Amino acid sequence: MNSNTNFPLRVSAFICGLLLLSSAQSAAPPGHACATAHPLATQTCMQVLDDGGNAFDAAVAASAALAVVEPTGSGIGGGGFWLLHRARDGFEVFVDGRETAPAAAHADMYLGANGQADPLRSRDGALAAAIPGEPAALVHIAREYGSKPLAELLAPAIAYARDGFAIDRKLAEAIERHLPRLSGAAPAVFAPQGRPLGEGERLRQVDLAWTLERLARDGHAGFYDGEVAQRLLRAAQQAGGIWTATDLRRYAVVEREPLIAYFRDCRIVTSPPPSAGGVAMAQVFHQLEVLGWQDDGSLRSQHLFVETLRRAYRDRAFWLGDPDFVSMPLAQLTGRSHAVRLAASIDARRATPSSSLPPALPTSEGSDTTHVSVLDADGNRVAATLSINLPFGSGYMAPGTGVLFNDEMDDFAVQVGAPNAYGLVGTAANAIAPHKRPLSSMTPSFVEGPRGLLLIGTPGGSRIITMVIQGILAWIGGADAQTLVARPRLHHQYLPDIVQLEAGYADAQRQAELRALGHGLTVLEPWGNLQVVSWDVRAGTLEAASDPRGVGAAQVRLHD
Repeated sequence: MNSNTNFPLRVSAFICGLLLLSSAQSAAPPGHACATAHPLATQTCMQVLDDGGNAFDAAVAASAALAVVEPTGSGIGGGGFWLLHRARDGFEVFVDGRETAPAAAHADMYLGANGQADPLRSRDGALAAAIPGEPAALVHIAREYGSKPLAELLAPAIAYARDGFAIDRKLAEAIERHLPRLSGAAPAVFAPQGRPLGEGERLRQVDLAWTLERLARDGHAGFYDGEVAQRLLRAAQQAGGIWTATDLRRYAVVEREPLIAYFRDCRIVTSPPPSAGGVAMAQVFHQLEVLGWQDDGSLRSQHLFVETLRRAYRDRAFWLGDPDFVSMPLAQLTGRSHAVRLAASIDARRATPSSSLPPALPTSEGSDTTHVSVLDADGNRVAATLSINLPFGSGYMAPGTGVLFNDEMDDFAVQVGAPNAYGLVGTAANAIAPHKRPLSSMTPSFVEGPRGLLLIGTPGGSRIITMVIQGILAWIGGADAQTLVARPRLHHQYLPDIVQLEAGYADAQRQAELRALGHGLTVLEPWGNLQVVSWDVRAGTLEAASDPRGVGAAQVRLHD
């Protein structure tokens, strides 16, 4: 690579750094704020902050609460990513609590007798489950970055599980819809009289409280060893799973260096592999800069945005996987010179069929889930995206534990070229292997710029990356927090070659214009559940917002 290739990027980074010194990095926030996908998790988060805990404490407590009150989106049987920024020294780290494949896993384990991928085997039941990472991550973050004991942070979640909480409309609808695929102890929990619990009824999870109590008391060993582990293993093996005691004992979180991208005068701190989000985000933003793109709502703007997504998701499919198993040319994939080549292949007057794109080469690789954004008064911050993949994960609950097993094994390329539950295809880079972490779309992110600071993330399966990108673009353009989370959305992911729209994104005339350019379109029900915190240093305002498509809540507490 030519030594001058990234000169504009280095200049942008330098200018951005100077701007930041006069904004978010040189002052303390006027209070603290939190946004999560459930009011009880937000209440828990804010209470920890009110009681003097830091953002890391609050994120642990909120994550655990979500594991109880939003079983469709996350749980201690799943995993996640926690992006942390420590204010006193500017230290930033990406805590990878992604699930890992069991030792007995292999590339062909979900192929049917006909040699083709069997989606039910990788999505339903104990065989679909990877080794959970969330319990280890909660223990790690509390120990290494928090200021309060783990038992204190998990106490609210334990109470919600033991005493129950009132089911909201969204959860009631999910229980009714997914009850037929629930197994193990799950039907008795979510339909205790043979009837799915309805809105306003209390959901009690006594076994889950028991498990959380042991995690609170004994830390990592409280979940991955001892009686909890024994019950999990017995349940998994009786239900056709392949977990072993060694799989549980060897699980460990990984601290990774966040991926840094720049767009105009902003620094974006985001997710490295095994998340695909940061790479895709860097590629999209670089292409937009090369194209001189403006967020003006024009036909040209929408067309070019789709084309940048098409190319970023193409590279995702071909290159990305677990960095501990796969060598990826990340510097090249996220570099400006690669973006120049991608942008040069875009026709401003016509859609590029995904099938006509050349193979991705290095330059010389759930609609549920949940999210927490939290900022404390010292400037510490966390953006965390957590998942068990599909709603209720695999649907299988281990008797005596209250733990719903994830179905994150479906996030691997169970067969090269075969789509997963979100329609994403993959190659050997994301093939199943023992102890490997499946590629993810979860993209917790921070944005720093002359306006101030944004914390952002969302669930949404393959659409996560595009939602985060559009949220960041809206914030850079001046949108307030509530407007940002409510804006209609667009999505394209290379394959299937179709643009997905929310109903309010484009009227009939604009849809016809996009089709005339060669884009296939489909209009879908609203999707996603953005959770954001925005600190506008210039305006002196601190905001938090929870997506109106969900049932979450956001709160801000200003200090005197």
